Amino acid sequence: MRRSRLKHVGVATLLLLGSWTASGTPPAAAADSPTAAKAPSAATGLLKAMQQDFGLTRAQAEDRIAAERRATGIAPKAQRAAGDAFGGSWFDAGRERLTVAVTSAASPATVRAVRATGAQVRTVEHSARKLDAAKTRIDRLDAPTGVSGWHVDPAANTVVVDVVSGKRADNDVQRFVNRARESGPVKVRTVASAPRTFAAGTVGGDPYYTGNVRCSIGFSVHGGFITAGHCGKAGAAVSGWDRSPIGTFQGSSFPDNDYAWVSVGNGWWTVPVVIGWGTVSDQLVRGSAEAPIGASICRSGSTSHWHCGAVLAKNETVNYSEGAVHQMTKTSVCAEPGDSGGSFISGDQAQGVTSGGWGNCSSGGETWFQPVNEILNRYGLTLHTS
Repeated sequence: MRRSRLKHVGVATLLLLGSWTASGTPPAAAADSPTAAKAPSAATGLLKAMQQDFGLTRAQAEDRIAAERRATGIAPKAQRAAGDAFGGSWFDAGRERLTVAVTSAASPATVRAVRATGAQVRTVEHSARKLDAAKTRIDRLDAPTGVSGWHVDPAANTVVVDVVSGKRADNDVQRFVNRARESGPVKVRTVASAPRTFAAGTVGGDPYYTGNVRCSIGFSVHGGFITAGHCGKAGAAVSGWDRSPIGTFQGSSFPDNDYAWVSVGNGWWTVPVVIGWGTVSDQLVRGSAEAPIGASICRSGSTSHWHCGAVLAKNETVNYSEGAVHQMTKTSVCAEPGDSGGSFISGDQAQGVTSGGWGNCSSGGETWFQPVNEILNRYGLTLHTS
């Protein structure tokens, strides 16, 4: 069975990002083997998906990947240069440059310092510190189910509160919005549906199971892998796609957060790979540099496989029926039940693990992930990189 699975899925279904059982034949190109053949670059593997999902030519996709890498490197330098005048940053896909917002109080020297990093500058009214403080005050409110979430939008220079379509006139929603507006600059936006997590019931042939719940592995770390917290509680046993034991949830948090990590043993091992499911080449993971708002990003999951989109917002509070989850990143990538815990990657840089969203991969939707660096820091883990 394991040999037929290997033949069907392909070389990189190594613990999705993770591993194969030791009793199966190890893939010849396993990244942790000293004799492994050199894998193609992550950018090469992303080109096909970006052309399909963004409507780009191959040359345009190559240019965008290169521009996003530059923006990712510039972002922390530009923020330091802006200092207290920093109002947020995002990737401008049209101009293929990082845009950095600075307040009108910024000195000419500060503006010149930001531009010297290679970023373009936009003047705004509110600093990122002020907007973050407003969002923090909103986080303390008790949100009704008609409010799906809220986040700082640096391009709009405001906090955006998302209200589910048809719920805006609800008394509880109106009270929440009114109190949110007292916290600082707030804009209300209507969204199509409420968010939900993407766990699923048992379906054969998928990456891992906890009881009758199927989820997707996120990223390999030394000693195990990270995934979504709503997929299992600490101490819960985990089995692989073939129902053989993998390990145990060592830590898990949901709601408030949505992250967890699972130890790997029983003949399984970890590799720094994200499976492309035949849509793109399997992707090597080389680090976890955080992509800016506006950058392209792709997701791998056990149900809907490989899909791409863009980063829409960061540090969003998502109001699930089980409770609010904080510090999430919102994307335009679709997802479906069973994709929970799966990997979000930008180029060859790990971004986070799939939490939930709304919609599906037929009609479209939005999906949130918990950032990978937060998970690594929380549990003291080290990402497995190539």
